[in-house]
Amino acid sequence: MTTQVVVIGAGVIGITTALELQRRGHSVLVLDREGVAAQASAGNAGAFAFAEVEPLATPGIMRKAPKWLLDPLGPLSIPPAYALKIAPWMFRFWQASRPGPYKDHLLAQASLMEHSAAALTRLIADVDGEPMMQRDGQMQLYESEAEYRASLPAWEVRREHGIDFELLESREAIAEKQPGLSPRFTHAGFTPGWMNTVDPKKWVEHLARIFRERGGRIESQDIRALTALEGGVRVTRADGEIEAAKVIVCAGAWSHHLARTVGDSIPLETERGYNTTLPEGAFDLRMHLAFSGHGFVATRINGGVRIGGAVELGGLDLPPNFKRADTLLNKAVQFLPGLNTQGGTQWMGFRPSLPDSLPVIGASPNAPNVVYAFGHGHLGLTQSAGTAELIGTLVDGQPIQISLTPFSAARF
Repeated sequence: MTTQVVVIGAGVIGITTALELQRRGHSVLVLDREGVAAQASAGNAGAFAFAEVEPLATPGIMRKAPKWLLDPLGPLSIPPAYALKIAPWMFRFWQASRPGPYKDHLLAQASLMEHSAAALTRLIADVDGEPMMQRDGQMQLYESEAEYRASLPAWEVRREHGIDFELLESREAIAEKQPGLSPRFTHAGFTPGWMNTVDPKKWVEHLARIFRERGGRIESQDIRALTALEGGVRVTRADGEIEAAKVIVCAGAWSHHLARTVGDSIPLETERGYNTTLPEGAFDLRMHLAFSGHGFVATRINGGVRIGGAVELGGLDLPPNFKRADTLLNKAVQFLPGLNTQGGTQWMGFRPSLPDSLPVIGASPNAPNVVYAFGHGHLGLTQSAGTAELIGTLVDGQPIQISLTPFSAARF
């Protein structure tokens, strides 16, 4: 059997890419071990965070890391059982945080964000997606004058890249936009153009339904390996083999395992994110809130509230530590007096993360018909439509909209 294009992964990157390739006239088969939106796309914060142009690896961040790492339930943690294994990745992260590389990564991230924002507008129109969007804005909250002042360089970076925002310097100004917050928050930055989906899982399911209605196929398959062929790729599945002209790897936190089968070594690690989703009526949340000093957010999901975030660098195999979700919820009660924490559902998901905060987008150096689209960290939903258009353009051999050099797998 020969399929023109196989997309591996049915998360938001894979399904959006499949839909774009289909729109361009390709016959597309999506393969996923567990099905549509089964992993990180199921329970993330639902944010299209186009304002977040700064990489995670910023100058000076390694001075803060030891303090964070001493707190096993803090905004960044590494389980002791995983510390030795992740040391090479942390070294690359430190290298990426130096001023020179940071500036390069910032420019690359900003270009992908600008392209992705425009691509999302096109995608929403194509799939009648506006009813699934929330255009409420976002507020980053600070607990002191000093914390606020320390954030101003990052706001200036946003200004340089054309992002509209308003700085709030009093509790009263904050309360006008979001009543019910603790008075501990004295300053904030408000981004009016920020948008969310009502539910990230439902958004991906909506895209998958349209993909199927237009003739696309999605199958549950465990993919074991890829093999480069002359003019194509052999896909080894649990139940046999198929061949394709192109294979697009969008398997999230598992993608580097498939890349290794064609000889590419990509230093992908797993940010394990935790959250609790509270039912409708838990709090009168007016917008997406970011608690900047604590590394987590509150966001509206299906009329309820999702409290989640922080980073645990713990790989794919360690058991989840739901004390982290409990800690975030306990903090949220302090920050949102009146939050009803009854009836919540806990979740943990794997974010595929690369040390320079940039995804891999482009052809494999060792197998030109294998194309990569993974490693977006916590920005997979945000950059999904832009990534899909870039992959479509690349597969069709057309001029690429932005430079893909910073996103090449060969950079490692």
